[in-house]
Amino acid sequence: MKLFPESASHQLEFDKIKDLLVAHCRSEYARKKAAELRIHTHRKFIEPELLQTNEYKLLFENHLYFPDDTVLNLARELKLLSIESSSLSGEQFLQIKKLANAISQIFRWFSPDRKIAYPSLAGVIEQIIYEKKIIVLIDEILDEYGIVKDTASQKLASIRMGLYKKRAELKRVFDRIVGKLKKLGYLADIEESFLNGRKVLAVFAEQKRMVKGILHGESDSRRTAFIEPEETIHFNNEIFSLEMEERKEVNIILQNLTGKLRVFHSLLETYHSIIGEFDFTRAKALLALDYHGNLPALHDRAVVKLINAIHPLLFIYNEKLKKTTVPVNLSLDDKNRILVISGPNAGGKTVTLKTVGLLQMMIQSGLLVSCSPDSEFGIFRQLMIHMGDTQNLEFELSTYSSHLIHMKYFMENANGKTLFFIDELGSGSDPNLGGAFAEVIMEELAKKHSLGLVTTHYLNLKVMANKVNGIINGAMAFDEKNLKPLYHLIIGKPGSSYTFSIAERIGLPQHLIKRAKSLVDENHFSLDRLLNSTEQDQQLIQAERKQLDKLLKENEKLQIDMEQLIQKEKHKQQLEMIKAQNEVNEAKIIYLKEMEKKLKSLLIEWRKTEDKNKVVRMMQALLFKQPEKKVLQRKQQKLESRYLEIGGNVKQGDKVIMKSNQQLGVVKDIRGKKAIVQVGAVPITVSLDNLAVVIEKDIPDK
Repeated sequence: MKLFPESASHQLEFDKIKDLLVAHCRSEYARKKAAELRIHTHRKFIEPELLQTNEYKLLFENHLYFPDDTVLNLARELKLLSIESSSLSGEQFLQIKKLANAISQIFRWFSPDRKIAYPSLAGVIEQIIYEKKIIVLIDEILDEYGIVKDTASQKLASIRMGLYKKRAELKRVFDRIVGKLKKLGYLADIEESFLNGRKVLAVFAEQKRMVKGILHGESDSRRTAFIEPEETIHFNNEIFSLEMEERKEVNIILQNLTGKLRVFHSLLETYHSIIGEFDFTRAKALLALDYHGNLPALHDRAVVKLINAIHPLLFIYNEKLKKTTVPVNLSLDDKNRILVISGPNAGGKTVTLKTVGLLQMMIQSGLLVSCSPDSEFGIFRQLMIHMGDTQNLEFELSTYSSHLIHMKYFMENANGKTLFFIDELGSGSDPNLGGAFAEVIMEELAKKHSLGLVTTHYLNLKVMANKVNGIINGAMAFDEKNLKPLYHLIIGKPGSSYTFSIAERIGLPQHLIKRAKSLVDENHFSLDRLLNSTEQDQQLIQAERKQLDKLLKENEKLQIDMEQLIQKEKHKQQLEMIKAQNEVNEAKIIYLKEMEKKLKSLLIEWRKTEDKNKVVRMMQALLFKQPEKKVLQRKQQKLESRYLEIGGNVKQGDKVIMKSNQQLGVVKDIRGKKAIVQVGAVPITVSLDNLAVVIEKDIPDK
């Protein structure tokens, strides 16, 4: 993205965002990429970065582990690997092995299910292959500490075997000499040491002439002399020679291993970049969590639609102080291209402007932004900004001259892919003349189809915004009663500067305020007063609307609770009906079991007796008896044991028994010759002739 002026990144505090991002990086690769964060102008570069960051943020939010713990800075080692005839050390090879292992863990982490769940993160390694041979080659030569193994070559194995034997012989001879001299009292407390790579005796200085050998040095106090015994000189010489051969052979082996791995140099550099990319993505996700960043919709067209957007740096600052950050809601598109924001000083106009500008730079850098995910961002090719005092002492330009030079650049270079921000348009000059130029500038930028935000106190610009297509008004809300800015942007109306209200509240003398009012054009004063009154009325309406919304939500909740209660009651009634049906069914089952027993006994009787007619008569009597009658008889017996029929007219509230089915209920209402009887939870309409009034018997406790 082309920025104007060059300090735009600093003015919109994008540099501070980069500093926070660098602080979250662990590798040099990621830190360098964060410090040089690019603002892209092509969707194909922006969208993958956003999706990867959002997926990594989801890993944090879902407390899922991702295997990127290994932090490697191997730029020097990989550079050395690319040079012919170079040789890496054992420790450097271990770092290469760590890199290969780290990539192996990442490849294993991306199971088929995770590739589907995190497609953008999986895309980082989609075109990359994992080469197992790198670790195999290193493990063949080096142990876990980076030391060349004895099995790396036959020659090395032979040299180390020779060293082992010579060192054993040296130790045996040296121990004999130490024992002998110790008895003579020639040796100091430390007895022996190593000096210049050779094993020496620690002899008292006054006894050094008594020991034959080579003097290698003395202690700082000159009380101890270090002597290589004459008997061990040839052993030390042979060991030194073998050690030289060992180092030479190790160097040859390491050089050969370096040559074998050199063919994987490009792949290893790719691995190193992948580790750095995941670290960079992790840092972006952590930064997004700091300011509650989200993934909005991204479009190729010029559009800015912010829903509950907050300035990320202001949010982080307020979060530490436990303060609330007021969100911004605004929309710029081809229909409403320029938003003119007015209102009192220190009311949040500049913060709103900086919020929009900073979020736009962040989204085009692949960073998640602090707004609702329902927000929408277009992609702009250039961003222009003009704010604050821009005097240029070098060219002896005044604030207004510098302002006009910037505006000249804006008008000459702006187009449909430009997003611009102008703080206090027209300031620094006579209000009437400056206001006129400001109108011309806004008209020209509107014609260029540029999108932008303009802050102003000029009345003519507020009026102009209602007349020119593509230019709309916005106002920063202000609590006149408490003389306190609310930092809330209201779209569609201009705002008052509250000049006289602020003067009155802070206690300026009334005669000075009246004098100032008399010097102001009456129309101008009346309009500002009207804006003032309208804004306060709108704030009152918004407060009442919030209260109404709250009541509506409470009403909806009560309605939901009532519906749930009704459903619960219906369910209860259904259970009671099922219970009543089950009682009838149980009686039928008992009846059927009794019938089965009787039929079996009749079958036995049929086989035994010769009087078949008798059995037939018994069977007819049994089969043609109504089962329901049997059930009713049982129910009747049960009811008669508990209730006493008293007769009389049926009245509301009486406990009654239905004669037809022996069901017990309570009379809820009488309608002519019929009554509504509540049986359990179910109301039933029954003829009065079918009812008998009952009372419950007094049954003594057993």
